[in-house]
Amino acid sequence: MMVPNSDTKAPTFQLDSWSRTRLDQVERALEAWITADAPLGAGHAAPAALVEAMRYAVLDGGKRLRPLLVLAAHEAVANGAGAQAALRAACAVELIHAYSLVHDDMPCMDNDVLRRGKPTVHVRFGEASALLAGDALQALAFEFLTPEDGSVECCTQARLCSLLARAAGSGGMAGGQAIDLASVGHTLSESELREMHLLKTGALLQGSVLMGAHCGKPDAQALAALQDYGAAIGLAFQVVDDILDVTADSSTLGKTAGKDADNDKPTYVSLMGLARSQVYAQELLAQALQALQRSGLANTLALAALADMVVNRAH
Repeated sequence: MMVPNSDTKAPTFQLDSWSRTRLDQVERALEAWITADAPLGAGHAAPAALVEAMRYAVLDGGKRLRPLLVLAAHEAVANGAGAQAALRAACAVELIHAYSLVHDDMPCMDNDVLRRGKPTVHVRFGEASALLAGDALQALAFEFLTPEDGSVECCTQARLCSLLARAAGSGGMAGGQAIDLASVGHTLSESELREMHLLKTGALLQGSVLMGAHCGKPDAQALAALQDYGAAIGLAFQVVDDILDVTADSSTLGKTAGKDADNDKPTYVSLMGLARSQVYAQELLAQALQALQRSGLANTLALAALADMVVNRAH
């Protein structure tokens, strides 16, 4: 694999300022759209207790990496067109991510009690409510993508729903989680571990990039490059997650540190060792930045800065 050099460093970019504006937009949309009085189906309001658990799972926490990837990819491709579709896509991927965390934390899965620095949803609301909240968030994600007000073209709605379903389903996130659960206590090869994480973590990150791109009109060259970029950062995110699980504490991570080792889960650190895992993360960053160079897109600074953040983050 190629070792990164000075030519692959992300250009100077004010990521904090760029992110702050977009995150405010996403947070305001999530706050407004996840409400008990929003009409559902035949005009019925959602049960208040269920919506409280849904809001607890989504609002006021998390890096919001997936929404940022949607918006950055959209800006790289679209020059402003399809902004409403991109915002809805950004919120939808965050709901899918949140639902997956709610279910992953439950006793039948990872049995965790801390998420984003606060008690997990099943600890706070009970297992049955947590299960329903996750189910409802998954369904609401697709409602976000299919507005009836004409703000998102029907063909774009269909494309976004397809991309999100594939990223989240049995050939994506859910499939990767199934492999993860079946792998506890087993030694995986590097290729097997890579495949597991490309599905479990990487599919939704890559899907976020592709959804953002499809809110515009990407050409074949740009789309292929963005697909490679998404795959590289999707895998890099998990490599760094494995590193942080052994190098950071719970207060820094906002979740229980050391859980992978305690549960005898295969990780990049257990397979490669810490030093090699750190080098591999930098190699994946180089691959992501090189994919952006191949894209032919002029406005990829935000995507480059997000890739750098994924690899060099402290939590």
